[in-house]
Amino acid sequence: MNKFIFLTAMFLGFNLASAQEKIEFQKPSQEILELADFERAPSVYMTQDKEWVVYTYRNTYKTLQDLSQDEMKLGGLRFNPNTHISSTITYINNLKVQKFGTNKITEVSGLPQNPQIGYLGFSPDEKTLAFTHTTTNDLELWYVDLSTAKAQKVATGLNAVGGRPYEWLPNSQELLVSFLPANVPAFIDKSTQMPTGPTVSTGDGSVSQTRTYQDLLTDAQDEENFKNAIRSSLDIVALNGQKRNFLKADLYTSNSISPDGNYVLIDVLKEPFSYLVPYSRFASTTSVYDMNGKLVKVIDEAPLDEIRPKGFSSTKKGKRGIRWRSDKAAELYYVEALDEGDASKEVEYRDQVYVWTAPFNQAAKPFIKTKLRYGGIEWGNKDVAMIYDHWYDTRTLRTTAFNPQTGKEIKLISERNYQDKYADPGNYYTTKNEFGKSVMYIKNNKGYLFGDGFTKDGQFPFIDEFDFKTFKPKRIYTSNKKNQIESLFTFIDVDKKQVLTQVETPSQYPNYFSLNLKNKKSKPITNFENPFKSIENVKKEVIHYKRADGVDLSGVLYLPANYDEKSGEKLPLLVWAYPTEYKDKSTAGQNTNNPNAFTYPYYGSFVYWVTKGYAVLDDASFPIVGEGETEPNDTFIEQLLANGKAAIKALDDRGIIDKNRVAVGGHSYGAFMTANLLTHGDDFKCGIARSGAYNRTLTPFGFQSEQRNYWDDPKIYNTMSPFMNADKMKKPMLLVHGEADNNPGTFTLQTERYFQALKNLGAPVRMVILPKESHGYAAKENILHLLWEQDQFLEKCLKD
Repeated sequence: MNKFIFLTAMFLGFNLASAQEKIEFQKPSQEILELADFERAPSVYMTQDKEWVVYTYRNTYKTLQDLSQDEMKLGGLRFNPNTHISSTITYINNLKVQKFGTNKITEVSGLPQNPQIGYLGFSPDEKTLAFTHTTTNDLELWYVDLSTAKAQKVATGLNAVGGRPYEWLPNSQELLVSFLPANVPAFIDKSTQMPTGPTVSTGDGSVSQTRTYQDLLTDAQDEENFKNAIRSSLDIVALNGQKRNFLKADLYTSNSISPDGNYVLIDVLKEPFSYLVPYSRFASTTSVYDMNGKLVKVIDEAPLDEIRPKGFSSTKKGKRGIRWRSDKAAELYYVEALDEGDASKEVEYRDQVYVWTAPFNQAAKPFIKTKLRYGGIEWGNKDVAMIYDHWYDTRTLRTTAFNPQTGKEIKLISERNYQDKYADPGNYYTTKNEFGKSVMYIKNNKGYLFGDGFTKDGQFPFIDEFDFKTFKPKRIYTSNKKNQIESLFTFIDVDKKQVLTQVETPSQYPNYFSLNLKNKKSKPITNFENPFKSIENVKKEVIHYKRADGVDLSGVLYLPANYDEKSGEKLPLLVWAYPTEYKDKSTAGQNTNNPNAFTYPYYGSFVYWVTKGYAVLDDASFPIVGEGETEPNDTFIEQLLANGKAAIKALDDRGIIDKNRVAVGGHSYGAFMTANLLTHGDDFKCGIARSGAYNRTLTPFGFQSEQRNYWDDPKIYNTMSPFMNADKMKKPMLLVHGEADNNPGTFTLQTERYFQALKNLGAPVRMVILPKESHGYAAKENILHLLWEQDQFLEKCLKD
């Protein structure tokens, strides 16, 4: 019996030789179930002044019942039409409060029954925490007085279809809230409506590079339902429930209050809508109102944004990024492309930033230009701010200091490859200014940078003192704890040099500490237990090896706790990976894995199987490099195969794996990788591909990091598509996909059509469609069944 016939017979035996299999939800073996069915530790939120700590609790998983709620998919949104809130939100079910520096943790009283808490938001004075609560048919606004840990309802009838439905006013006593308007029309049930005509779309001859999107509008009935969903009235509500009208109902998508509290910046959608792009690219009007609801100025009237030039560094024409400066009382800033948004045009400057001071009696003023595509501003004090610009083709990021009064450049701080993690200078420490807005901390011309500290020798998180006169950093602390990771987050008290940190080891759950930089002593803030005791003695290391062309690679290796490398026993190997594109070999070879990181098994990896006698190489490096004028995908398949060979060889050379019993797996682009590895190479015996895209002609205007469209280079699209090479695939593969995938490009249809091709061409393949799931999986029933499917598949492929 030849190899292919043997594998096919084996896999058909596992698949019960049936085209369809009626099966109920299963649970994985006890070793895996013990790790998967655990109680989640709370998440921690702190006020910026570090006076209060809030603990939020939620279930480890959602349930199928949670995913089976009523749902509408319109304009790129998914929402519950009964409660007017996103149907993908994950709810919090309990809150606890702790005054920082004390050991007393108080459960919040007065919470609603069966809390479904979302959209937490501290008041500007950080004494109150607002949140939403979702009932069976309504959305409510609540708040918690942090000093008393008591909750109270404020209002009902909110509309959060477009996102967070409230914003605090600077007085910390009132909020601007989005409400459902009175007499909301019922949503149209399309199944009962007869169409009044065809759906017609046209092109005017303009060339564009628009990618595939999910959940778009499809007809006039969708448009009416979308308008009914988005339409809100805006009212100002006090914490005692008193309400005053602000603006009548309209298609509001965002609002932002000026730092001084005197104005509101508001976006309103305008027709015509689009069936090609999500609502964020619909036509809109941006206006400023005073706090009495009186129109002050129309800032922008943006047209429908369907047409954009090719390239990831291209953008739309006209104003973009309109927002309030955080260092001024009431001044807007925005940017406009100087190259008409077309990255292919040769110009000296790409973007122009403008500033516009309320009440906008004078025209907006040109402020500062950027040589590359504008990437944001970090405001500081009256003397200095930082502006970022970037360029995708070269992966370049520039940071420039400038005068925030004049817009004049002061100094180019850095120009680097943003994929170069070893050269990352860190992030500026921010504080609240007189308006309660976050700005860079600058005192006596000194500020601070917090960095992850990745180096070729390992990870050493750091804090730099930054001199805003010389623009040079000075290292004041480097964390080099042995066998631990000490992550550095922010200052608790700058003057006392107290820092908020998080410490973890492979078996010690991440907990928060207060670190005194002066005496290097830490005090615990939290004390969360490790819920995964059964793998606390698993052997874990970051391994380093080289690809045949010299590119440095790495991965996190897990070996069973009782495994002895000297025994000569060779283990089956599971490799989990995700390809990443780079423009040079040096950054491609950088390692950001840390062997001291807590071992957190979750459905998105193979770590569970170390308890069942497998070696696991998690987060294995799969770089795809294209230097100079060469694009990474020009040699995508060759580099994939080289990455896989290098990983297997590294562990085979150590004598710890059976190179004939190796499986590979990945999610999304990792699934695409898996299918290609099995199609074009013989290094892996089988594979698990989850929620992938396999036919790139169905994403013809670019995918992942590919900027070229199908007609630019059809060979690339066809060569890289496993679907186009389905006749070459002879290895057992488990295909998994969520029934309701919401990710652009990875339509569930991709897996269904690929499965049909493989099945009809005689490949040993099994397809599992998880009900109600999106691109990431959430329901406990589905996740446990997924683990069971993977376990059965791997046991058959690698052990039988």
